[in-house]
Amino acid sequence: MKVAALQMVSGPRPDDNMAQARRLLEEAAAQGAELAVLPEYFGFMGARDTDKLALREPLGDGPLQRMLSTAARELGIWVVGGTLPLQSGSATQVRNTSLAFDPAGERVARYDKIHLFRFDNGREFFDEAHVIEAGADTARFDLTARDGSVWRVGLSVCYDLRFPELYRQHASAGADLLLVPSAFTHTTGQAHWEVLLRARAVENLAYVLAPAQGGTHETGRRTWGHSMLVDPWGAVLAQRAEGAGVVCGEIDPAYLRQVRQQLPALDHRVLQ
Repeated sequence: MKVAALQMVSGPRPDDNMAQARRLLEEAAAQGAELAVLPEYFGFMGARDTDKLALREPLGDGPLQRMLSTAARELGIWVVGGTLPLQSGSATQVRNTSLAFDPAGERVARYDKIHLFRFDNGREFFDEAHVIEAGADTARFDLTARDGSVWRVGLSVCYDLRFPELYRQHASAGADLLLVPSAFTHTTGQAHWEVLLRARAVENLAYVLAPAQGGTHETGRRTWGHSMLVDPWGAVLAQRAEGAGVVCGEIDPAYLRQVRQQLPALDHRVLQ
């Protein structure tokens, strides 16, 4: 099955971002992708964290959700909207939510980002908990490819990547493909992005598809990019350094079975 990670450099105008996201989804479909995944904050990256409060949507309605559903249905592909701001239980916070849609345009999974990024090196400061309400539950969905193969897909977002116990839960539930839509900073991405993605693939014997924000944004923020597809042996199959574009690659159920049979590490776990 061909899958696609869509890299963006989103800005402060949602309509422009949605138009670009739709173009990238169309490009992925034209390349034969059956699953296309957008990055974290694909619809909006403002100058201030609080800017996203004005764009929060109720689950089931809103321009971002309609765009995702319509694109999935019209293009006949599975679409995962990296993240978008959904209403939370607080007037001053949103949920940073990843939504998955099947080729009929129906929502099949929701994941609210659990781990909230905080970073302060004296020059850059981020604290997502100021405006984001953390999720609590893991989420997975089963994807049936056109060839009849069934893939169990585990959802995660960006900073989650630093917490291997989340991915181990996915692996314990039978996940074959792990999604990591992200907006890593240039500083942290340069240091840790690839090694963490490859580690999550190797330790869970699963494919990892990681679409990212990648470049210098209109607001001045710089994200690392390097969207990639990693196989269960830890090999990077496809990658894009910076700029908007489509990263396409194939995931192979036969190869996944072969790797898991040759090195059955998931069966050798002692600590559960």
